[in-house]
Amino acid sequence: MARIAVIGAGAWGTALAIQAARAGRDVALWVRMPERAADMAATRRNDAHLAGIALPESMRITSDARQALEGAALIVLAVPTQHLASVLATLPAHDAPLLLAAKGVERTTLRLPTEIATGLRPDAVIGVLSGPNFAAEVAAGLPAAAVVASLDDAFRAQVPDLLGTPSFRLYAGDDPIGAEVGGAAKNVIAIAAGAVIGAGLGENARAALVTRGLAEIARLAVALGGRAETVAGLSGLGDLLLTCTGAASRNFSFGLALGRGETAAAILAGRTSVTEGVATAPALVARAARAGVEMPIAAAVAAVLDGAISLSGAVDGLLGRPRGRE
Repeated sequence: MARIAVIGAGAWGTALAIQAARAGRDVALWVRMPERAADMAATRRNDAHLAGIALPESMRITSDARQALEGAALIVLAVPTQHLASVLATLPAHDAPLLLAAKGVERTTLRLPTEIATGLRPDAVIGVLSGPNFAAEVAAGLPAAAVVASLDDAFRAQVPDLLGTPSFRLYAGDDPIGAEVGGAAKNVIAIAAGAVIGAGLGENARAALVTRGLAEIARLAVALGGRAETVAGLSGLGDLLLTCTGAASRNFSFGLALGRGETAAAILAGRTSVTEGVATAPALVARAARAGVEMPIAAAVAAVLDGAISLSGAVDGLLGRPRGRE
């Protein structure tokens, strides 16, 4: 039986560990804090992130990274992008391929997850898992689909066999950059979509914003070496639709509260899960600027989060932009 190590016990990491067990794999879930690992192992629950969902009895839960990685045929890295480098740097050396399940842009270096991983593990086979997936639904076994994107042919064939089931359909893709840009930028656009609804600007405005946001994502993906057609797939349009409309989306709900007048600090203070779009927004805009790509919606989100402009000012700025061709 193939072994899979999942690094990170947030909602998504726990859901992927459950999915790997459902696929018949021997799974080890690494939890950073020993006391939390012990509690999860004893209760077979992760109520802090996936309330009400039981963890399979077969799943090994440990805070010992060496133990988690022992014999692994695949390492799934499901930690927030802002912590990916520090976690990966502390993991014991291992020759198993790396599947990156993080979405975002590192704020300090402007790197995408594959760039972070390649910098620390230059000899590793690396791929990206991305798509329209809410963790709780995947954990519950509801139907879902995602993309496994890698430049390595064998990896693209191996991972769907290891992780996929009839209810979790995995497609192979050879454009990890396009998949990563879609996964990172959709969180930022979702904050804007939530703010539009929270401020009472209507469904027409949200639809227009999401569509123009997709155009921004495609421009950046192409500029960084990805393909526009990737952005039209599961890791782009699919993920954008889910994140900009689903009530369970942390980024959409953050924007919704922002649009209703709450401050960013107050919203974040009441959360235990990471809202990736908050840290990603300024990094995404800076990375786009470095590539010579204009992303007005993402820039407006970053400016609102930074306190440089009010939400109403951001809306006025976007509506006042010169008209152009679609």
